[in-house]
Amino acid sequence: MSKDITYYEIGPADELPVGERWFIDVAGIAIVVFNISGSYYAIEDVCTHDDSPLGEGELDGQQIVCPRHGARFDVTNGKSLTPPAVEDILHYPIRVKGGQLEIGLTDN
Repeated sequence: MSKDITYYEIGPADELPVGERWFIDVAGIAIVVFNISGSYYAIEDVCTHDDSPLGEGELDGQQIVCPRHGARFDVTNGKSLTPPAVEDILHYPIRVKGGQLEIGLTDN
């Protein structure tokens, strides 16, 4: 059974410069959108280790480091890379359509 994805417009792509991030809320979900070397990625803004915000963490290439306990996650796919986190974070498809960034959420 495939899940349908609904895309939500979140803003002009050219307003998110390389190396920057946006903090947004879509359908009640706190999300962080990154522009890394001209590619866009979106993750839920929560560390799976202790449910704390993750988005303010330092970016190291395509990894984000949790500001509380140092767990690392790959922002391209949500994979947990180092303890103390052992569970992956949610990541979301993102696309540019008509110059606008759009984020995809699965329909329940």
